[in-house]
Amino acid sequence: MSDELPPAIPAATLIIFREAEGGPPELLMVERAKAMVFAGGAMVFPGGRIDPGDHALAELHGGDDEIAARIAAVRETIEEAGLPIGLSTLPSADALVEMRKALHAGDTLAEALAAAGATLDLAQLVPWARWRPAHRNMRIFDTRFYLAELPADAPRATVDETENVRLVWATAQQVLDDADAGKLEVIFPTRRNLERLAQFDSFADAAAHARETPIVTVTPWSETRGDEEHLCIPDNAGYPITSEVIENAMRG
Repeated sequence: MSDELPPAIPAATLIIFREAEGGPPELLMVERAKAMVFAGGAMVFPGGRIDPGDHALAELHGGDDEIAARIAAVRETIEEAGLPIGLSTLPSADALVEMRKALHAGDTLAEALAAAGATLDLAQLVPWARWRPAHRNMRIFDTRFYLAELPADAPRATVDETENVRLVWATAQQVLDDADAGKLEVIFPTRRNLERLAQFDSFADAAAHARETPIVTVTPWSETRGDEEHLCIPDNAGYPITSEVIENAMRG
């Protein structure tokens, strides 16, 4: 089946948990600028494509695509939200500002880390999912999703105001409720992941579930169920809801 799929852009996404008193954890989400070709105007988790520099740095940490994806998730989160997730120690506020500037200017993460005297701790990222759509009329990303917990002394997240125009901390259920109320938009993969994340009351519970659930590459397909066409995903990938009426699904 993989030979029949159209080409896809390797990418990585980071789902960041912030514990909240008296309720389920909050997740960091960013609103994509409406002008963006992919998911314009939608709320998504921080992330983006895997760059050649990520692969080069991965060669120093194991060398495979999985490591490169984790590195990309770390880099994109610094670029998009100013949060140093996946580092051995937190850089100073000034060093982090310089790291972010350097990445926006085109430096690799390896160069930015060296300038800040920082090192990676990729074990902080817990593999969660992999989505690889096959719709031929849109840009396709082969995206690996990871979970991570916000460090207790992390700085305040700030939006980059380029690709993204707003960021929020909210529970998975709050984002779903706001989407259903028409207050924001979420694409099909984001909705399915929010539904799955809404089942857990802590990062520890979600991470335990992730470690116990084998990752199945999710390639949605359409099929007729009753009188309606549905967009479907596999039943064995860990998701509580595995289909949606296709006319209601935002696909990017």
